[in-house]
Order: sequence, then C-alpha cells, then structure tokens
Amino acid sequence: MRPRKRKPAWKTEPKVKFFMEMIIRRFAGSFILVSLLLAHYHSAYWLWVTAFVGFNLLQSSFTNFCPLEIILRKMGVGVKHPVAEKAVDSCCTR
Repeated sequence: MRPRKRKPAWKTEPKVKFFMEMIIRRFAGSFILVSLLLAHYHSAYWLWVTAFVGFNLLQSSFTNFCPLEIILRKMGVGVKHPVAEKAVDSCCTR
C-alpha cells in the first residue's frame, strides 16, 4: 500500500481563516491611498497618516500587537465568523 500524500497546510486550512487579517490589510491599504491623494491635492501634512499606518504595520509584525484588530473585535467584526474564534489572538502571527 502506498503512503498517503499529505496536503500542504494552505490547502487544509479553511480559506476564511485569515478573515481578520484580510480586513486589516484592506483598511491599511485604503488609508494609505486616501492619505496619498489628500497629500497630493490638499496638504503634504497628510503624509503623516501614511507614516503612521506604515509604522503600525511594521511594529505589528514584530510585536503581534495590532490596534485596529482590537478596535474591530470590540465592534464585533470577525467575532461571529466561524473560524475567528479558533484563530490566534493576533493577525500577524502567521
């Protein structure tokens, strides 16, 4: 009898497991694009928003602390999702 081939981890995990991470990436990308548009058309001081979002993305990759994730969980976003309860506390640990 041949040994069974193991599926790669990305095929065995549900596709909805990264639901919160997907929301955070979309939110950060939207903020960066909007702040760049505002910096171009209104004032260069809007680039501080871009720097703030970039800094938070960078620090969350090291510390696993994501302020937006805390805010979204308190608002109930992603909590009712079937896999969100099984997920690790931070979006950045994967």
